[in-house]
Amino acid sequence: MKKVIGVLALQGAYLEHIVCLKNSILKHGFDVEVVEVRTPEELQRCDSLVIPGGESTAISQIAERTGMYQHLYDFVHSKDKSVWGTCAGLIFLANEVKNQAELLKPLRVLDVVVERNAFGRQAQSFVTDCDFSSFWDLGEAFSTVFIRAPVISKINSEKVQLLHKLETKSGQSLVVAVRQDNILGTSFHPELGSDLRFHEWYIREFVLKDH
Repeated sequence: MKKVIGVLALQGAYLEHIVCLKNSILKHGFDVEVVEVRTPEELQRCDSLVIPGGESTAISQIAERTGMYQHLYDFVHSKDKSVWGTCAGLIFLANEVKNQAELLKPLRVLDVVVERNAFGRQAQSFVTDCDFSSFWDLGEAFSTVFIRAPVISKINSEKVQLLHKLETKSGQSLVVAVRQDNILGTSFHPELGSDLRFHEWYIREFVLKDH
């Protein structure tokens, strides 16, 4: 039966995710459909959900205003579904937001503490190559884009698997990718650029693989 990946289309870089997912499906012939999600009915069709980068406060507030919050909460807490949050999506999934927590209502499914805008403002955005060979076999250097990115400042459960730390020029070691069972959280934006490997890995590892 064909799997359906939904991309939450309330706000943010959802179109970029859709393009990457569809190109990955075309490239590999995955038996997967991609849909935009704005309503409970659209969400109900999905086996997996991508929550894009954007503005976490706006995504949270729009979800509450449109009546989508509880439906999203139920979806991401279901063991039968897979979820990927990038940047703002990571913040929205977190169990706890360290700063400006009063501005949003997180889904409280990923057992971590997230710090918003950990690298500073838009002007401090940057691109860096990361080696993800510790958790995939798709080659080493992957160009990652960090835009007003959050970091995971604390992992609260042994269920959370640390996937990648970013070593900064100042000597800091910052957690920027984690996995908790069927949930993936990344600080960066794999959808910005032409490299499809992260989306291909997500489809294989989270959408098509039995958990």
